[in-house]
Amino acid sequence: ALIRPFNRPTYYYAMNVEVSSANALFAQDNDVLHESAAQHMVRDLPTASQLATVSDVCEYLQGDNFESIDALYVIDEHSHLQGIVPFSRLLTAEDSHTIGELMSRDIPSVFPETDQEHVASLALEWSLTSIPVVDAEERLLGVVPSTTLLHILRREHIEDMNRFVGIVKNGEQARSAIEGAAWLRVIHRLPWLLVGLVGSMAATWLMTGFEQALETQIAIAFFVPAVVYLADAIGTQTEAVAVRGLTFSTASLTTLLKGELLTGSLIGLLLAMVIFPLVLTVFGDARLALAVATAVLVAGACATSVGLLLPWLLSRLNKDPAYGSGPVATILQDLLSLLTYFAMIWLFVL
Repeated sequence: ALIRPFNRPTYYYAMNVEVSSANALFAQDNDVLHESAAQHMVRDLPTASQLATVSDVCEYLQGDNFESIDALYVIDEHSHLQGIVPFSRLLTAEDSHTIGELMSRDIPSVFPETDQEHVASLALEWSLTSIPVVDAEERLLGVVPSTTLLHILRREHIEDMNRFVGIVKNGEQARSAIEGAAWLRVIHRLPWLLVGLVGSMAATWLMTGFEQALETQIAIAFFVPAVVYLADAIGTQTEAVAVRGLTFSTASLTTLLKGELLTGSLIGLLLAMVIFPLVLTVFGDARLALAVATAVLVAGACATSVGLLLPWLLSRLNKDPAYGSGPVATILQDLLSLLTYFAMIWLFVL
């Protein structure tokens, strides 16, 4: 038959797809399938051959219930996915048209073990209401339907917001982080704050190296908070993008880093163009104004680099990348900002 329900036992045998092959993924370890495409996919869906006509398909759809009716999925006699036909296109086509004439061939698909967040990202990127799930031989196993994709997006959004503020993604652990015993909260938070403490001591030591310069020209100290704050703000923006975007992006680290360096440099340049005339007007010192503006420019580029590299590194180490938005990134940005600022002071003022 050119069209037939997908999830019927006779279908697998008729199309030379073994039942064990279609169902093996459900016997896998739950840890492998957790938050994966296999966990969310449905298998009772409308399928058809390329040779079927629109009238054949419309007749076939009447009176049958499917778990997903987001699109018609086109397969060959061995269940290999050939393409899809959105129902909006199917219902407006002439009855004599074949499915092969209407189908879209260039469509994304995922494997059962694909992470749910990547599945939802593909749906957004390709403007699809469902994502096909296939095996290693490109045989259709099922789809992740539209309603499920909406639930995934909402869940991932909440999870990413929790991760960004330093809450681990597991719900029980997240509740424990705020409702658990005080000593447990200390264990979760203190190690990263100790890193920040060490960094703050390093920053203090760095400031002592310019004690004489600060005593002779007190105006130099006025701009330390401004430069440090701007770098932290730029870095925090980058971290927010990185924590979310590293999950979706397939670009190389070099490409991402080039983009963030350019972005940080442009932001720093625009801020420098604003701050230079302000410092010059208030203090009447062109060298000080140039030092502050240059420091803001360089600190902006450094902040975006740290904001991207630290979450990337933590992700590679199988750590929650949200920690990149915490004390570690903050103190690194502060140290780099101070180094940059005092280097510019030494270069242009002293």
